[in-house]
Amino acid sequence: MKSDRLLSILLILQTRGRVPAGELAERLEVSTRTVYRDIESLSAAGVPVYAERGRHGGIALLPGFRTDVTGMTTDEARALFILAAQGAHTALGLDDALGSALRKVMAALPAPHRPAAELAGRRILVDPDRWLSGPRPAVDLDALNTAVFTDLRLRIRYRHSGETRLRTYTVDPYGLVAKAGTWYLVADRRGRPQLFRADRVASAALTDVPVRRRAGVELAEVWRQLRQQVEDRPANVRVTARIRRDRLDLAVRILGSALAGPPRTGDIGDGEKTAERGDDGWAVIELAYPVLGAVHQLLQFGASLEVLDPPEARRMLARSAAAVAEMYTQDAPPP
Repeated sequence: MKSDRLLSILLILQTRGRVPAGELAERLEVSTRTVYRDIESLSAAGVPVYAERGRHGGIALLPGFRTDVTGMTTDEARALFILAAQGAHTALGLDDALGSALRKVMAALPAPHRPAAELAGRRILVDPDRWLSGPRPAVDLDALNTAVFTDLRLRIRYRHSGETRLRTYTVDPYGLVAKAGTWYLVADRRGRPQLFRADRVASAALTDVPVRRRAGVELAEVWRQLRQQVEDRPANVRVTARIRRDRLDLAVRILGSALAGPPRTGDIGDGEKTAERGDDGWAVIELAYPVLGAVHQLLQFGASLEVLDPPEARRMLARSAAAVAEMYTQDAPPP
């Protein structure tokens, strides 16, 4: 609604100062012409707002003008108090600050909205960790957080997955991202975006060199690009397997993005194979992996899952299972 949009423009200008009309239009998802009409409406209502043309122009409020905005809706108040359950504030050392801020917001809310806001914080809980994720290594975000807000280059000693030695990198941070309970540093290294897991950063030190980010590029854009690179990796190895139906729900949770489609029941192959094995109590799943060796993930299901195709995947798992069986037939080594 127009009233909500006018309020949003006022809040943005109070927070940011001068803002280009095009940026306002993009954030509010309207045309630039609509933004200028809204500015005229604000001016007609007595708000000292003005527009400056030119390369460095934009829309701004007269210096010193502030307004106390108390027109928060019930849903907006509820959204703020659900935010308290996200858990990311603990890692950043902001739990106390968040609690204090929410108390101030509660005091400033219109009286009719306070019960709904308080109830939302008690009835909605967001746990960012996955099931069966196990204990997580301790993560020290202090240096990373400082680098993000001081706009200085960062020198880190980092361990890549599957490696034991540490590598040293000098990076230009964009920000920190918490995904599924795991923190990541998003940064440019030699002008190219790269993702660093915070729990693999052995040490981090600020330099006295200003950060060199690509012009006009923000954290959300870089994160979207890096996430797409991870999720869109080519999966050229197609695997067909059968799994006992009583283990199917667990397999769907664990295998996640490797699943190439919904599980199916019924015919698992040609008639001879179906008659030989039978499909009572079994479901068939299709999987897609970037490399053949990734099928070792399926060994965790033991005899509850059998790879049917391709033959090379069956041979690889047979060799691995035989090696494990041979190891356990020998006497245990002394502790």
